[in-house]
Amino acid sequence: MNTITRLVVYLIISFSFASMQGQDAKQDSIQKATKDYKIKILEDEKIEIENKEKSALKFRILEINKKLDNKEITASEAEDLKKEASKIAALNIENRIAIIDSRIDLLQRNGYDSYGDNGDSFIGVRENGKGSFSIGLSLGESDKPPKYDIRTTNKLFLAIGFNNAIGDEQSLEDSPYKLGGSGFVELGWVWQTRLLKDSNFLRLNYGFSFQWNKLDIKNNKYFVQNGDETTLQEFPLDIKKAKFRVTNLVLPIHFEFGPSKKRDFKDKLRYHTDNSFKIGLGGYGGVRLASLQKITYEDEDGDRVRTKEKRNFNTSNFVYGLSGYIGVGDLSIYAKYDLSPLFKDQAFDQNNISLGLRWDLD
Repeated sequence: MNTITRLVVYLIISFSFASMQGQDAKQDSIQKATKDYKIKILEDEKIEIENKEKSALKFRILEINKKLDNKEITASEAEDLKKEASKIAALNIENRIAIIDSRIDLLQRNGYDSYGDNGDSFIGVRENGKGSFSIGLSLGESDKPPKYDIRTTNKLFLAIGFNNAIGDEQSLEDSPYKLGGSGFVELGWVWQTRLLKDSNFLRLNYGFSFQWNKLDIKNNKYFVQNGDETTLQEFPLDIKKAKFRVTNLVLPIHFEFGPSKKRDFKDKLRYHTDNSFKIGLGGYGGVRLASLQKITYEDEDGDRVRTKEKRNFNTSNFVYGLSGYIGVGDLSIYAKYDLSPLFKDQAFDQNNISLGLRWDLD
């Protein structure tokens, strides 16, 4: 374990000194573009309101003239009706434009208004409440205000990197598995809950994920299951590739530490961790879903043969271990170590270990 510890510490220290340039300028630019876009939509709506009211007035005057031609009303009555219709149209334009002007004032002052950000019909660029923006279409008449404080959010995450398995007092150099060809992939969904009332420094991440841990076996060997014992044995022919994969379903849980930016939008409060430093410490537990061994070799006739063998290989049915990550924003260095042995009830325990990158996909 000393070699692994030194490697992880070295990577953490190196990563800590990496560039941590902020994205505030980018976010401000997006916010300004969003505000300008919404104001342009509202200005166009003012012109549309005036055109619609004028069209309605023309139609009303045509109806009045038709009644006058049919001698249903007198010329004096027609004139009075036209004046009344013109007055109503002018008031409608004035009142409806006043509402639009108020919304524009709210946008210019706060960056949002009480209509477009609360669930009404929306087309364009929109702040999603977590510091990022989306372009899309939303239809609806809801006047429900946004939730003031959201303490729990959720997201997808993906991790990928190097994988291996080592035993007690064994280093990576002594491992029977290739360093370059062995790897892991983890894909999951997690919820994040803010644990402090007025601070987002401490968060709890929890959810579920699928782990695919692959080992590339070296020295022309492969796994052989003999009853309750699984061993590496010499293959009788020349192996081109021998790979062993274990698929797990686990429930990860991490305490995440790190600064965040608090933004008060008057009617809602949000904490943003974009481009912020973070550390996550925790572990996972779950079950094994499948074990698979693939072998590619040349037979005695020189033909390439590929075999797949699905069986339990005496791998542990229950898996658990420690994991952690350190990074900035959505990208982190990620490490995990199985406390449960790769194979159960063996004379020589092996524990899976992984190191790679993790992306949080909001």
